[in-house]
Amino acid sequence: MTQALLIRGGTVVNADREERADVLCVEDRIVAVGDDAASLAPAGVETLDASGQYVIPGGIDPHTHMQLPFMGTVTADDFYTGTAAGLAGGTTTIIDFVIPDPQEPPLEAYRKWRGWAEKAASDYSFHVAITWWSDVVHADMGTLVREEGVNSFKHFMAYKNAIMCDDETLVRSFRRAFELGAMPTVHAENGELVYQLQQDVLAKGITGPEGHPLSRPPIVEGEAANRAIAIADVLGVPVYIVHVSCIEAAEAVARARARGQRVYGEVLAGHLVVDDSVYRDPDFAKAAAHVMSPPFRSRGHQEALWRGLQSGQLQTTATDHCTFCAPQKAMGRDNFAKIPNGTGGVEERLSVLWDAGVGAGRLTPSEFVAITSANAAKLFNIYPRKGFVGRGADADLVLWDPTAEKTLSAKTQHSKGDFNIFEGRKVRGVPSHTVSQGRLVYANGDLRAVSGAGRYVKRPAFGVNFEAAAKRVQATASSAVERG
Repeated sequence: MTQALLIRGGTVVNADREERADVLCVEDRIVAVGDDAASLAPAGVETLDASGQYVIPGGIDPHTHMQLPFMGTVTADDFYTGTAAGLAGGTTTIIDFVIPDPQEPPLEAYRKWRGWAEKAASDYSFHVAITWWSDVVHADMGTLVREEGVNSFKHFMAYKNAIMCDDETLVRSFRRAFELGAMPTVHAENGELVYQLQQDVLAKGITGPEGHPLSRPPIVEGEAANRAIAIADVLGVPVYIVHVSCIEAAEAVARARARGQRVYGEVLAGHLVVDDSVYRDPDFAKAAAHVMSPPFRSRGHQEALWRGLQSGQLQTTATDHCTFCAPQKAMGRDNFAKIPNGTGGVEERLSVLWDAGVGAGRLTPSEFVAITSANAAKLFNIYPRKGFVGRGADADLVLWDPTAEKTLSAKTQHSKGDFNIFEGRKVRGVPSHTVSQGRLVYANGDLRAVSGAGRYVKRPAFGVNFEAAAKRVQATASSAVERG
């Protein structure tokens, strides 16, 4: 029997428009959007009434870390529990990270992560981190792009003595990504400065979580963002800056874009609404639960991030979902530098952004769709399959109730983390239903996630006229040399 779902009476919202329309899904695709959708429905179609609600594309979280081995432990959420939590919050696709150990071939690490992800409840894809350089890495990048559908490579400019890239690795990897039609992504923090500042702060006797933001001030992020952008500019490759958290980094992105450079910025939901006062909580467990990098900033930075999203200078929102529980965070009780970095949010992102964005008049519903799904789909080359409510797109949809309210809490979340950085926040605007691959996977509090139902999503390389681009880059470099 054909699986079919008809959503009637809702307002369909895409990044470019909203319209009253019915939506018909057959199997895993949308086959009709409009007044004729009902007439095309097969016998026995399941019907959902979306009256008074919006019908939006399923959220895409382009930055998660499920089942991540990091800082001597492993995150609480694996690919099933993490993606199931995402479905409960309206996120139907994640882009996670393969992070090879130093000297581990990227292709070998990728295959390991693919095995872990087989239990995913929602669709997923991968960025692959470049943590060292050799001819093996050069060759594996080619295989990953051409055969495995990876079109983005992550570079950590932080975490000295672990996975930090030096400038030589950045240059070589950026150049290789350009050759392959892939996009470099960057965690922008000056790892050398962070390491030195950690030692300085500890030497002053500051060992608790309050030392974390002191060792990673905004200028450390701004310097690294400027450096990554400059390297990308010289090589002619686009670059995507993950978790932009401060004015300094946001301005670096905006300046480069004003010059016509292809630079893109991502913002975490947490950085938009949580400030650095959390690190001064006298309860170690609560303060440590907020330790992630870059850290939460003072409130002035939040307004700059919102303005970046409103103006289009920053394009996407994510969570950096990376859950560690209290016993894991306690590994750094006597040294904040040893607290595993990470917080949750994959379930809460859409509601937080709707409440603080659309609800506060900062965003329109279409702008909300752009920053939660459509822009990520476009930047990582899976649009209009994802991030779009239209004929032929994947049947990943959310029925969004703009009037429903919910109080966010670790007690009610589906994530296996034991803390919620949005604890006690009352949000207005929540998903009533989530549809993944044409199947109802969440309905009014009833989570119906299925382990292994998620599909790996290949992301094609970007079309580039390499010969023309190379000549342009060479001409720019020659001009710069002549100017001396």
